[in-house]
Amino acid sequence: MYDEVADTVRIEGTRILATLIRTVGDVQLAEDAVQEATLAALNAWPVTGVPPEPRAWLTVTARRKAIDIIRREQARADKERQSSELLEQTRADASPETWWAEARAAIVKETRAEATGVDGPRVDGAGSDGAAQAADDDLLRLVFTCCHPTLSPPTRVALALRTLCGLSPAAIAAVMLTTEAATAKRLTRARQKIAAANIPYRVPPATELADRLPAVCAVIHSLYTSGHAPAAGETPYDVDLCTEAIRLAELLHGLLPEQPMPTAVLALLLLTEARRPARLDPEGEVVTLDQQDRTLWDAAAIKRGITLLNDSLERSDRQADPYQLQAAIAAEHARAPAYSITDWREIVRLYELLLSVAPTPAAELAHAVAIAEVDGPQAGLTLLKQQTGSRTHAVRAELLARLHRYPEAIDELSQAEPATTAERRHHERRLEEFSRRSSSRDRC
Repeated sequence: MYDEVADTVRIEGTRILATLIRTVGDVQLAEDAVQEATLAALNAWPVTGVPPEPRAWLTVTARRKAIDIIRREQARADKERQSSELLEQTRADASPETWWAEARAAIVKETRAEATGVDGPRVDGAGSDGAAQAADDDLLRLVFTCCHPTLSPPTRVALALRTLCGLSPAAIAAVMLTTEAATAKRLTRARQKIAAANIPYRVPPATELADRLPAVCAVIHSLYTSGHAPAAGETPYDVDLCTEAIRLAELLHGLLPEQPMPTAVLALLLLTEARRPARLDPEGEVVTLDQQDRTLWDAAAIKRGITLLNDSLERSDRQADPYQLQAAIAAEHARAPAYSITDWREIVRLYELLLSVAPTPAAELAHAVAIAEVDGPQAGLTLLKQQTGSRTHAVRAELLARLHRYPEAIDELSQAEPATTAERRHHERRLEEFSRRSSSRDRC
């Protein structure tokens, strides 16, 4: 039962939070209310059973908890007004039948608003149904709020990781290489600044989009990355988080179909997600790229991703940004009918372009892997000589094994720290293989 509550909150929590922020206009209040609603579910559901619509139950309960919090504080006159408005939406004396009727009506109304643009603000210049849907999506509003230009870049990232990914201050601190206390202070200041500056909870008009678009694209890409390579868990990806990131990318592309950057982000996510069905075997074990059954790849997603990439490049006069370059690399992998005939020289060229405009440790690591495919494993090892990190140790181990230097490969892989249970099992199998081959060479 507790697992079911946790799953519901994990899957729906961010959308519930985004909806409540729109309702109450206060990030901290919404977070507190959702947390209290979660605790209420943990207490009630084991006794009453999981309700037929858990998201509706949590949404309505969170709204009622927000009313309680507002009443308790009563620090400002307008909070009483907010309480009255909320009370109209969820009457405290409603019967159970009325409770569920109101819950379902609220969810239906929100869904219709997202699909048709009814009861929501329009984006300046947005004439299509897709743009209206994007403008009315609560989660996309939340992304734009997190990425307001008055917030510093680190604060935007921290706030997005907290509100969109649900990461704890400790986890955010680990990602951003800072302390938990500093992260908590940063989040508090961000919420205070949003409230004090009266930053609107909306998709901004066209005149303000340019300032926030790169940050919004970065947040959506980071959200997908968090799901594609989670920091912990059983499997090496979180399907729900990846799906939500792609949904947001679709919404942003629908809002700004003429802009090359959102188009490239969507292309990158689709091309990456297309390979997910082959990443695990039927027993849940990791399957590396060279061993994957490419017939399992999503051909429709690959075709659409390549089309979007080409469209994005045309709109930017073929001057590629980092998302376009990453999408182009993913497209090269997707085009190859087999690992052995992948155009590694083109991938090396694309990585070199990427490193010239957006150098990152992840790009450097992937570039070294591509170099190893073109010039041999020793060339890849030379590039990795100064790099550190768990994934670097794992890559070094594989390159050393290709050179039959198994004791060194064992030492490298032993230093790697796999993030998920599936990856840990994969590392254990590789260590056993390296040990077996090392023993065989010693006997010879």
